[in-house]
Amino acid sequence: MSTRQVSDRNDPLIESRKQLLAPMIKGEKPRERWRIGTEHEKLVFCAGDHHAPSYDESGGIRDLLVALQDYGWKPVIEGGNIIALSGIDGAVSLEPAGQLELSGAPLETIHQTCAETGRHLDQVKAIGAKTGKGFLGLGMWPDKTRAELPIMPKGRYEIMLRHMPRVGTMGLDMMLRTCTIQVNLDYSSEADMVQKFRTSLALQPLATALFANSPFTEGKPNGFLSYRSHIWTDTDPARTGMLGFVFEDGFCYDRYAEYMLDVPMYFVFRDGKYIDAAGQSFRDFLAGKLPALPGELPRESDWVDHMSTAFPEVRLKSFLEMRGADGGPWNKICALPALWVGLLYDQGALDAAWDLVKDWDMAGREELRSAVPKLGLDAPLPGGGTLRDIAAEVLAISRAGLNSRSRLNSMGETEAGFLNPLDAIVSSGKVPAQRLLDKFHGEWGGDLSRIYEEAF
Repeated sequence: MSTRQVSDRNDPLIESRKQLLAPMIKGEKPRERWRIGTEHEKLVFCAGDHHAPSYDESGGIRDLLVALQDYGWKPVIEGGNIIALSGIDGAVSLEPAGQLELSGAPLETIHQTCAETGRHLDQVKAIGAKTGKGFLGLGMWPDKTRAELPIMPKGRYEIMLRHMPRVGTMGLDMMLRTCTIQVNLDYSSEADMVQKFRTSLALQPLATALFANSPFTEGKPNGFLSYRSHIWTDTDPARTGMLGFVFEDGFCYDRYAEYMLDVPMYFVFRDGKYIDAAGQSFRDFLAGKLPALPGELPRESDWVDHMSTAFPEVRLKSFLEMRGADGGPWNKICALPALWVGLLYDQGALDAAWDLVKDWDMAGREELRSAVPKLGLDAPLPGGGTLRDIAAEVLAISRAGLNSRSRLNSMGETEAGFLNPLDAIVSSGKVPAQRLLDKFHGEWGGDLSRIYEEAF
């Protein structure tokens, strides 16, 4: 989740509709400037007893961030606390319960993405070896209750933690117990954005299935393959979901802005502090009638902040964010951008992928989204069949797109090899969660503490 560093009190007031569209228009880039931004979160645990370290304890999350400065990272301070880092590899930030996130720099190739990921993991593992910390690539804490998890000292999280129970039953689980991998991708025009948004939104359940990696809750199987994905179904309906309007005729930047205006606010950032505006209306803010700041008009930075507080399966800001995947180990971190770059960054692949899904009706898309957390690749497709029936074809389209890009490493290999872990999943018919369940019921003998052996 993004971290504000300055108040931007001097940026322009919003005085026209055009300013609401500006972040999306600004995102338009020619193909040669398209980049790949990969984000991944991981669970931090203490090797001795597997507890989640607090911010303040010796060797805890604060000390981890401080130690990362030895690798050239620069601190970001809020309220006197170091709560993030910035550097040439992007930003390191904290999720609400201390999940550690790398928001990678915008890069040209997936080869570079994997090198960036490797550098980051080498750094945190080196620190972990000295401080007795480990890192898990999962979609959700497998054994922790909410009460067992710490809270990080970030102002926006205080507001969200208060607000979440008002609008859903699982928002606190989303904040405290889950991890994801995401990739952020560019578009060249409004029309290109629309095709990419529709295609990726329709196929987001396939990514959820292929990366499903959260089958345990509080030490037991929970009946789902991606419980993280299930959690989103009752987090906050006003800011989540499949966004049926994206598939309607006439979808455009303006229509997305209308959606964002209807998403309730969380906060306004002023003078280094987050002001609670949870549940209030950005439309009222535009009219100078926001209860949290009566008489004050929003600035462009307030709108950019607000655009980051919607959580649909695919999100539009000045790029498109793919949000459907659970957290996972190193090879899955590289596989997610490979999947979406292959599908979206080559026009032939994009057209082929859209042809697969363009005739699906919205009811069928919603049914697929609802079924995939529990059923994975066996979730029903609109019109018949299951995700399993199209998975290999989608991967083949992505592979063709990556080969067409022809971005080579030093050995002359394209990016297509990063899809190999996903090919193995489809060939075996077992998503990561099913393999974990097999271990739990087999070699682990029901002892879920063995999952910590799966650490990075």
